[in-house]
Amino acid sequence: MTIAIPYGRGKQTLEIPEARLRAVISPRKLETESRSQEQIVQDALDNPIGSPRLRELAKGKGKILVITSDHTRPLPSHITLPLYLAEIRKGNPQAEITILIATGMHRPPTEEEIRAKFGAEAAKKERFVIHNARDVENMAFFGTLPSGGELWLNRLVKESDLVVSEGFIEPHFFAGFSGGRKSILPGAAGMKTVLYNHNAGFIRDPLARQGILEGNPIHRDMAFAARQAGLAFILNVLLDEEKRIVAAVAGDSAQAHEKGCQLCLDMTSVPGVGADIVVTSNGGYPLDQNIYQSVKGLTAAEVCVREGGVIIICAALGDGHGGEDFYHWFADRKNAGEVMGDIENIPPESTVMDQWQAQILARVMEKASVIFVTGPENRELIEAMHMGWAESAGDALAKAEGLLEDAAALVTVIPDGVGVIVQKPKPEE
Repeated sequence: MTIAIPYGRGKQTLEIPEARLRAVISPRKLETESRSQEQIVQDALDNPIGSPRLRELAKGKGKILVITSDHTRPLPSHITLPLYLAEIRKGNPQAEITILIATGMHRPPTEEEIRAKFGAEAAKKERFVIHNARDVENMAFFGTLPSGGELWLNRLVKESDLVVSEGFIEPHFFAGFSGGRKSILPGAAGMKTVLYNHNAGFIRDPLARQGILEGNPIHRDMAFAARQAGLAFILNVLLDEEKRIVAAVAGDSAQAHEKGCQLCLDMTSVPGVGADIVVTSNGGYPLDQNIYQSVKGLTAAEVCVREGGVIIICAALGDGHGGEDFYHWFADRKNAGEVMGDIENIPPESTVMDQWQAQILARVMEKASVIFVTGPENRELIEAMHMGWAESAGDALAKAEGLLEDAAALVTVIPDGVGVIVQKPKPEE
């Protein structure tokens, strides 16, 4: 059987004998939409959930802050943002609109990346500000999080008369789902706040997993941050495997997000199927630009792979490892066990950069060997982080068989590891 797996802007092709293929796990396909992507978004804006229309909220407001996703997220802002801004200006043509790119702790996007994401016309005409979590002087204090951490947000949040956001909803490997409140924390939050929210205890919590909001301590802090910020309205979209908009919700930041998360759960919740080898991806570009982001796809495979098995992940990694601190958690230690041991002893107030991603990757690596399918330019850094490298999916499968000393090892394929919520496999009969 031949299976196409997202890789960068293209695909990797994997051939597996049918007798060895346990399952191909993919999200449920929605019925074919007769509406265009623009119409789906406009219909959501026309019918907000739990809120007046955005044009009504915008009336009489001087400074309006629109928070949007950065270059690492596949939100098609060239479609959503013009409609969002038009809705604001229908209620308030004179509004002073600032668009804050919510980078969280990511690197700032380049001018080229801004043009590619938002369109050349918007990049030229609109006022964009790139959030910098490390810029302490540009943070404002918003109180104490339920967890006890301090809530620092971009000062533009405090200085604005109306705060709204756009984003997209997908399964998130420790926040339950993306979208909604994540535009505030971590999107527009200060470094001190983000670090506290991503502490080792929270990441270890069994409720800090894909598809879980109730009782999730990370989500609890994020939802509080959105309320404190006065996030008045959101527009969130859901995307298919081709990154096309298939659904949208708009309105109250909590109610609309909850509705969107339920839609996402209905689309993406799939039964897990255990195997010796699990092959996955991070959904292709832009989410597979670095190892850091690719940890998300690995967690989907983690659910299905047996103890001591092998995970193969296809990721173009045009941005390399994605963070020096993240890289050095592994490169400076002998193995994943050492990484995990060092991180789990760090108290919340002493959380350091990228430890959460390293903690999750170490957890995956303690269960199974990991092989990255990527270009040869990334081989050295992959191996320095104690993982395997292969240039093609076929080569990776052969290496996995060698590691297991089993040419007939059973295989499960999850083509898009960030596009599904994989349920724990049932015990074998």
